[in-house]
Amino acid sequence: MKNRVLIGAVALVSTVALVGCGYLPGLGGPGGKTVTIWLMKDSVSADFLDRFKKSYEEEHPSIELEFKIQSWSGIGPKVSAALQGDDTPDVIEVGNTQVAQYAESGELRDLTLESMRDLGSEEWLPGLADPGSIDGAQYGIPWYAANRVVIYNKDLFEQAGITSPPKTRDEWIEDSRLLNRNGNQGIYLAGQNWYVLAGFIWDEGGDLASDKGGDWEGTLDTPAAIKGMNFYKEIQSFGSGPKNADEEHPPQTDVFAEGDVAQIISVPGSAKLIEQKNPELKGKLGYFPIPGKTAKNPGSVFTGGSDLIVPEKADNVTAGIEVIKALAGAKWQADLARTMSYVPNKTSLAHVIEGQEGTAAMAEGARRGRATPNSPQWAAVEAENPIKPYMSAVLLGGDPLAEAKSASERITAELAGS
Repeated sequence: MKNRVLIGAVALVSTVALVGCGYLPGLGGPGGKTVTIWLMKDSVSADFLDRFKKSYEEEHPSIELEFKIQSWSGIGPKVSAALQGDDTPDVIEVGNTQVAQYAESGELRDLTLESMRDLGSEEWLPGLADPGSIDGAQYGIPWYAANRVVIYNKDLFEQAGITSPPKTRDEWIEDSRLLNRNGNQGIYLAGQNWYVLAGFIWDEGGDLASDKGGDWEGTLDTPAAIKGMNFYKEIQSFGSGPKNADEEHPPQTDVFAEGDVAQIISVPGSAKLIEQKNPELKGKLGYFPIPGKTAKNPGSVFTGGSDLIVPEKADNVTAGIEVIKALAGAKWQADLARTMSYVPNKTSLAHVIEGQEGTAAMAEGARRGRATPNSPQWAAVEAENPIKPYMSAVLLGGDPLAEAKSASERITAELAGS
């Protein structure tokens, strides 16, 4: 699955495009090894790669790093072919929710020992670590993350007498009610923002689907999932978001830029788009984590991001693992987070982005980050995506239980490959 949650963040915080960077040649000497790393377009800046490459090759004179930049479009079949031995790289960056489908091939290196011994896996963000783990084996090493936060209009909050962002769902509901007056929208939330719904469902103890002894089933019809949908319906009512469209139709950043919307739920990088559309809002936007049921913890959020994997057929497995250790280690995680405004892969590294308000809000929310169900077939669910029409049906007055059962049956069928 593409890291869609990152698109807004990456496109805006990455000031140096990687267009045209087929690879960055190395300096390895005679008898050295060339470690080939596939990275996704716009995941990192060329400047970051230059710094990492220079530093790593100085510390490892016999190693030459060759970075090959890949496009998200058509990447699945290309990675699958590479895992089978067709031009196999030594390290591959993949979307965190893609690990399961690649692991199913049996062609990924089990990195469990390295992750436990050398990489401090106990501190990894769950939204990156969990989808990288299949049946107890760690195939994907967390690299970076991003997630949604609430972007708000400080002027509208002040006009409503709200002096600080809400910390709980109840406070959020009350604040949104106050903001939804005098011609303003308390919150603009499109009816089919299913990633946001997933967080509400997780907060209630439910999920989109669950593994029943090897057979996956859709679970939108459980009491917990229906509670999550009910909360979505309540918070969505404090604005005029379309009930039968997602956040890109129309783009919610364009709607927010009009100046009469108090809140949207998006990645922090969306603020740049808003300010470009309406320069009068520059300096007037704030960020806070999606509130949870209590003030102790923020709400659950979908974590987008990337993991690093090593093919079994790679020529330089050991050397590739060493490169991953560097990329996933504290030094380069701090550099990456500051350069790209990402959330680093460990909760203990959240302090490195202090002072970056939007990224700090992301990092706070990432403590409660999750990923989509860890089934190799989940991409098929997203391609069909019965969750979106289910949400619209409920928001338009349909029976929540009946609509949830119908959507769950479609999810089950997709996960079964039927």
